[in-house]
Amino acid sequence: MKILLLGKNGQVGWELQRALTPLGELVALDRQGANGLCGDLSNLDGLIATVRQVKPDVIVNAAAYTAVDKAESDQPLAALINAQAPALLAQEAKAIGAWLIHYSTDYVFDGSGDHRWLETAPTAPLSVYGRTKMEGEQGILSSGAMAIVLRTSWVYAARGHNFAKTMLRLAQDRETLSVVADQFGAPTGAELIADVTAHILRRVAGERGDSRLSGVYHLAASGETTWHGFAQLVLTHAQRSGVALKVTADRIAPISTDAYPVPAPRPRNSRLALEKLENTFNLKMPLWEQGVQRMLDEIQQ
Repeated sequence: MKILLLGKNGQVGWELQRALTPLGELVALDRQGANGLCGDLSNLDGLIATVRQVKPDVIVNAAAYTAVDKAESDQPLAALINAQAPALLAQEAKAIGAWLIHYSTDYVFDGSGDHRWLETAPTAPLSVYGRTKMEGEQGILSSGAMAIVLRTSWVYAARGHNFAKTMLRLAQDRETLSVVADQFGAPTGAELIADVTAHILRRVAGERGDSRLSGVYHLAASGETTWHGFAQLVLTHAQRSGVALKVTADRIAPISTDAYPVPAPRPRNSRLALEKLENTFNLKMPLWEQGVQRMLDEIQQ
């Protein structure tokens, strides 16, 4: 199996390089590209030329415009990268009979209610970022390509910047700490996303021409918490590990979304139903706490 991976240096892309390498020949590109190949999703002509040159069996698109707040004032570029480029990749995948794996987000929903969102639920994004990701999904699904769209939520990784590292730094530097407590979801590790993707691709490789696997799936850790609950787990773990903190887990102040204004509205309900993914691919998603604790062990070594 020949795999073209785009966005290799992002949180998910970095883990995908590890998880996909055993599956076959991996051509992994970042925005700068390599060996005359283009990995820049804002360069549509370059993407077309790259797919046609590589001729992959699978395209895995882990690249995206992810600056949620900046997208509000940078709509054309966000739309180019999140909507137009994925649709184009789907068209090129269809032309060569390749599969496309693409990642989307809980931000395609409006975040109302307290239910778990099914894949079939109506989308109603609150932000430019969410709208462009929704349009990317629509472009892929309408292309007729063999494609799997994996919606995920609250992604973190040990590598690079993340919420847990920010909480640890602030708790060591500040006397007080306030965290949003009315947004609900499941922190999901990039490592988990990559491993599940590899599992899916093994199935795809065995049923290469079976388009019945195509569609939207929700991929997240199981269980739920708030950003406040996430922060409490991080600091509790740090205390047990002997990290000196000025703010302990029991002293984090819960605040409302309205008390922390940002340019792009966030969905308050990001709970994703996981049964379709689990039943189709014979998986059981782990509790969010397991992945976070493992990541904390890694970054505190």
